[in-house]
Amino acid sequence: MKSLFSLITILFITLSNAQNLKDFSVPKGYTKITEEKGDLDKDGKDETVIILETNQKASENKDDPEHKDFKRILYILKQDHGKLKIWKENSILIFSSGTGFYPEYNSPPKISIKTNVLAITQEFNTNSRHTLTYQHTFRFQNGDFYLIGSSENFADTCEFDFTYEINFSTGKVIVDKKFSSCDDNEKVPKDFYKEFTHKFQDLIKMENFKIGEHQFKIRGLKEDFTF
Repeated sequence: MKSLFSLITILFITLSNAQNLKDFSVPKGYTKITEEKGDLDKDGKDETVIILETNQKASENKDDPEHKDFKRILYILKQDHGKLKIWKENSILIFSSGTGFYPEYNSPPKISIKTNVLAITQEFNTNSRHTLTYQHTFRFQNGDFYLIGSSENFADTCEFDFTYEINFSTGKVIVDKKFSSCDDNEKVPKDFYKEFTHKFQDLIKMENFKIGEHQFKIRGLKEDFTF
């Protein structure tokens, strides 16, 4: 009897939360960039994750009509009686449309959902030779979405290919630096690989995570690990 009561209570809370969610529709002037579906909260129903490009200027040159840098927003949507409802909305995780050296050639952000985990990949050039790729993975647990994985790849067309990875669930950290050269006569530095465990105090909620604003010391190195 007690188990039945608990189940009814959970179902009531779930239904109440769904009823409190706002209806979703693409705002006027916004453009859909990418969309993916998958079950994120293990309820057997697919959520819809969508990224929209807004008509709101993202940078300082807001009054310049030729400056095309617009904010982008991530939505996680629930299906409720045939309608899409806004479950989560995030405007700090996705880079704006004008990010990078050649923003007009940037690939759109990529979304994947596998085994109830959401992965978001973003890539852009920082100059004519350098490419920066981020992938961040989030899991729904304890009533919210938390960052459980971070991967950054910084690559030059000739000289280097650096990868920095974190598994926040296990604390495993990888720093992998590969060096090369387009000049056969140039001395190439030795590759570097370091794998270690770092104790993170708490997992970071999606709503509190902004790329590049978190860091910690790498043991044995002068540089910090930034993510």
